[in-house]
Amino acid sequence: MYETQLTVVGNIASDPIRRRVGDHELIKFRVASNSRKRAADGSWETGNSLFVTVNCWDRLVTGVGASLSKGLPVIVMGHLFTSEYEDKDGVRRSSVELRATAVGPDLARCAARVEKIIAAGPDNPSVTARADHAEGPDCSEAESDTDAEAGDEMAGMAMAP
Repeated sequence: MYETQLTVVGNIASDPIRRRVGDHELIKFRVASNSRKRAADGSWETGNSLFVTVNCWDRLVTGVGASLSKGLPVIVMGHLFTSEYEDKDGVRRSSVELRATAVGPDLARCAARVEKIIAAGPDNPSVTARADHAEGPDCSEAESDTDAEAGDEMAGMAMAP
């Protein structure tokens, strides 16, 4: 299939709205990406802006809903498409939308604490592993014991702009 892949770096311009569509969950929000260039005198000049509606489905809903809000800097990757509809006056309109495949904080412009969702199974209740108690080659032995909480299915990023 020929889908246009796009990465947008910008700020969340609207409050994320969560809803159910059939058997699936959806979070929608708008992202604003603004270009800037340096003028000859060294000052910054605002260039063009792109506003795009981002649709996050199913697995993205939990993380996005728990961690992102209006005004935060984000990087969104996904498939770009045009949505056509009729407004309340019957006028045919279209909007540019992005079906997100990945959404995250722009760590060049904010700080985040990441929590990983560990899938639930018959032998493993759903838990969240915290990055500050992660296991791996970059962790010291004191940090490597996992501090997981049973029953917590939310992954979040406490972000500071």
